[in-house]
Amino acid sequence: MKSFISMAIAAIAVLLVMEGCKNSNVNIRQMVGTMDEPVPSDVMPDSIQKALNKASRFHNHSLMSDEANEISIESIDVLTQENSSEEFSTQGYGIVITKGAQSVTFINMRNTRQPMAKYNAQTGDLWLTTSAMEGTGVHVDWLHQIRFGENELAYVKTEVNPYGVQQELLNRMRYTIEGETITLYDGDKQLATVTNTVTDMGGFDNEQPLWIGEQLYYDVSCDEPQVVFVPGVKYTTGLVLTYDDMPELTAPFTIDENGMFTIHEISVRRE
Repeated sequence: MKSFISMAIAAIAVLLVMEGCKNSNVNIRQMVGTMDEPVPSDVMPDSIQKALNKASRFHNHSLMSDEANEISIESIDVLTQENSSEEFSTQGYGIVITKGAQSVTFINMRNTRQPMAKYNAQTGDLWLTTSAMEGTGVHVDWLHQIRFGENELAYVKTEVNPYGVQQELLNRMRYTIEGETITLYDGDKQLATVTNTVTDMGGFDNEQPLWIGEQLYYDVSCDEPQVVFVPGVKYTTGLVLTYDDMPELTAPFTIDENGMFTIHEISVRRE
């Protein structure tokens, strides 16, 4: 009996050593970013700004209305000038923020890709997202923290450049690949395991298969924003990242009075 128990313990020990060796061979890797530098601030083209200065009428549409707090946000779509029927497109520039009877026009904010906004009456923060980059498979946002002065005029307290958020995520995100299985980590915390189903792209890129930066945006539907991002997969063929099997990841996002942001615990986004 004693011999059997000793043999069993020895067998378990061997299995544990084998499993440890197996796990130690898994290469835990760091992702890379698609953005090489901070995103330049948007600037309305001179031709549009000249037309805006001469405009007698703005043609807007509503982006957000908070009647309880007397706040509204509108995008400027086209302009017309006095004694003229010709319309000038703003080419996606121009957002008007109104509180009470006071309106402020932010001409350099983009209004494409349907900006999202939410006002937190407790903190006095108006959270507004605008497009930083867009295109096929690309969705990257600015996050604006808007406040209102004593005269209720809106001003930008903080603008969060997506590059800085990407860099902070790169400091934390890790992954492993075993066969067709990708496991994502926030530091040592396992976030998700997915199975690759893409079979016509030549397999994972050997040097840098996972990237962050093309899908980086915000959910401002609650009082405080959540950053949302999706890692993209690079294969040996094709020049674009693929997102077919990758989960949306999200984390609470806070900004202090000095404009420094904190990305809190990352998790898989649940609809």
